[in-house]
Amino acid sequence: MPRRVASLLLATLPAVTIAEDIPAARAKDIVAACARARPGDTIVMANGTWRDADVVFRAQGAPGAPITLRAHSPGGVVLTGRSRLRIGGEHLVVSGLCFRDGWAEEDVIAFRADSKDPASNCRVTGCAIIGSTRPDEGGARDSSHWISLYGTSNRMDHCAVSGKRDAGTTLVVWVGDSPNGHRIDRNYFGPRPPLGRNGGETIRVGTSDVSMQESGTVVEDNYFERCDGEVEIISNKSCGNVYRRNTFVACSGTLTLRHGNRCSVYGNWFFGEGAKGSGGIRLIGEGHRVFNNYLARLEGDETRSAISFQLGLKDSPPNGYFQVKGAIVAFNTIIDCKSPLAIGVGDDDAGDPSRLLAPVDCIVANNLIACRKDRPPLAIMDPRSRIQFAGNLVAAAPQGTVTRDGVRLAEVPTEPSPEGMRRPAGDSPTRAAATADAPFVQDDIDGQPRARARDVGCDQDSDAPAPHRPLNIDDVGPDWFGRQSLTASATIFQAGGPAAAGWDLAGKLPSARTWGHPVSRAALWSAVRPHTALRRSR
Repeated sequence: MPRRVASLLLATLPAVTIAEDIPAARAKDIVAACARARPGDTIVMANGTWRDADVVFRAQGAPGAPITLRAHSPGGVVLTGRSRLRIGGEHLVVSGLCFRDGWAEEDVIAFRADSKDPASNCRVTGCAIIGSTRPDEGGARDSSHWISLYGTSNRMDHCAVSGKRDAGTTLVVWVGDSPNGHRIDRNYFGPRPPLGRNGGETIRVGTSDVSMQESGTVVEDNYFERCDGEVEIISNKSCGNVYRRNTFVACSGTLTLRHGNRCSVYGNWFFGEGAKGSGGIRLIGEGHRVFNNYLARLEGDETRSAISFQLGLKDSPPNGYFQVKGAIVAFNTIIDCKSPLAIGVGDDDAGDPSRLLAPVDCIVANNLIACRKDRPPLAIMDPRSRIQFAGNLVAAAPQGTVTRDGVRLAEVPTEPSPEGMRRPAGDSPTRAAATADAPFVQDDIDGQPRARARDVGCDQDSDAPAPHRPLNIDDVGPDWFGRQSLTASATIFQAGGPAAAGWDLAGKLPSARTWGHPVSRAALWSAVRPHTALRRSR
């Protein structure tokens, strides 16, 4: 081939960019690496302990070619002391970092470099934040957030967050003037002991002053275990959010739609396990949809009931209680709960009862309630409530239970399933018994399609594949934590933290005297040294 022709052909070929791995041993190395990084490059943090590291990851990746900041080996970078991470720019990924026993002044991880440089289309994955040991714990500055999501279209997934003891929400989504579209998924949210006052939420989406703004955040496929910080495990304070397919285990609190309208809560599993104060879903505001949820062995009542409708306040301030209007609660299953359904739970601080507004224009349809012995299925605590009941079934109702239109007593035998649920057995009266139409409910809690003849409760009898099930802790969090079935003291966090239970925070197992009750991997998140493991597909 003539040289001139070859030169012309080469000139027409696209330029090939080779992605680069850029090493970093100190926080200032990361700043320098960001200045030279191009889309597709990776900044690799050296394994070891990074103490008091102020990591600023500010760069511009591209769709399909993000710039990545990662540990040399997953979990091999341990950030302690006043270490923190700030992310600013677009199309950035952070993975494999472990924050342990730190005390950042504001956020441990912030999706913004500063107030003028938020993150967009960025992701934090496979990271962990374990333990909170502020030097002034109990003092005037005894408050912090661990994760703050700013910007738009950011994602936090496959992370582990456990052991927060000071005040302040663990993870906050900050809502602005336009929808942010964040996604929070496949994370492990582990034990948080009772705070004893407000400010102990595990997740908060929005704030009271912006609660009428649209957020569009999706919280899905997360595992919450013993999140006992306060009554609101999740506190919704904005509009248009989705909470789906999350699993709650032995959590003393509820998923609370505290402020904001038009949120959807569906396909979630609440396993109270008999934990004191364990609750389900609490409704406040307008236009919410709550469907296909499974709630079992919950010990809360009133505002901690399995499902509760809050009384509103006339002329409510932004941080008050807005009237429940137009809510649809349908196709849920409530089994063996202290207070299955409470309508018109009140605010004891309201003072004048005439200021209280009962729920109105709501629908409660096609729900299955299997009562606990001597416990009523339904408590209408304000007779002014305007609720349309249709197609609801109540099993094992105590003697003398008074029914109403749309609520029918029936014998509904149930049987245990491999997923830890109780499902209607055989020719159950729940089959094809739904009477009210809810066209937005197209499948059941398992993801199986609902036939034209719909079953009452969250479970549709079907032979179709079931893509969804209750999560366990092996489904979530970073891969680089161990998966062994271990036993440990059940009072690690209640008794003052890992050290009080005999844990060596350098990573050694506790002495034999502290072993006893079998618990899940949850109790070990705060102490077990991470190690390399085979990776699952994402």
